[in-house]
Amino acid sequence: MQTAYLNGTLLPLAEARVPAMDRGFLFGDGAYEVIPVYSRRPFRLPEHLHRLRHTLDGIRLANPLDDAEWTRLIGEIIARNDGEDQSVYLQITRGADGKRNHAFPAHVTPTVFIMSEPLVTPPPEQRDTGIAAVSAPDVRWLRCDLKTTSLLANCLLRQLAVDTGCVETILFRDGFMTEGAASNIFAVKAGVLLAPPKNHLMLPGITYDVVLELAAAHRLACEVRDVAEAEARAADELWMTSSTKEVLPITLLDGRAIGTGTPGAVFRQMYAWYQDFKQTVMRGGG
Repeated sequence: MQTAYLNGTLLPLAEARVPAMDRGFLFGDGAYEVIPVYSRRPFRLPEHLHRLRHTLDGIRLANPLDDAEWTRLIGEIIARNDGEDQSVYLQITRGADGKRNHAFPAHVTPTVFIMSEPLVTPPPEQRDTGIAAVSAPDVRWLRCDLKTTSLLANCLLRQLAVDTGCVETILFRDGFMTEGAASNIFAVKAGVLLAPPKNHLMLPGITYDVVLELAAAHRLACEVRDVAEAEARAADELWMTSSTKEVLPITLLDGRAIGTGTPGAVFRQMYAWYQDFKQTVMRGGG
């Protein structure tokens, strides 16, 4: 039985309920975070809480808890659920005031929800052969750096991949690559790792940070800059990264091979570095 937290109460996940007039339900008016847990240790919890604060500030919603209380509650959820490796999801909405009004209510208590699911990483065959992706124009709003619950555009874009038998949709805006529907995207050309810069058009991924840190630590040539759509399509390698997907090679884009159509040498090296980091740092509480 999964245990969740909802507005001050620990209860079975199946029994968690929110009012129909909650603004998260009516408007998608809320923020969320997904925190990977390795060996029952949340990975980079301060960074996740910092990103949460950035989102809450961006949508003008006061953080209902301080970092110490978030840390305590997340630890409680981890302890009460099965699995050494988990994925903790937390969500804050603006709450319910009994009215459907686009403007923010003057006095309302935020809804706070936390749950945990097993952390499932990609099957070995996806790492060994790579995955297929499709592309689409990035039609989302202009504050993609905010991790909000208003995810309909992302859902539609991700479903586009599912409909075509692919794993991810790579997004392009005004001739440049932004990110995936639910991931960050890297390119490799002539041995150089290319990463779109953090800005309002992409979510600042924690795994994105890890990949760049590993590249710097191992002196892999890297450029953080705008990546043109033509560069991405002509890359020797493309990768997708996220807390659940880790680092995955994209070997087909819109039915055409990326590079040789097989996972590249730079990916294999990064994957080895990432797995070593996972065992020595992530499982060690770093």
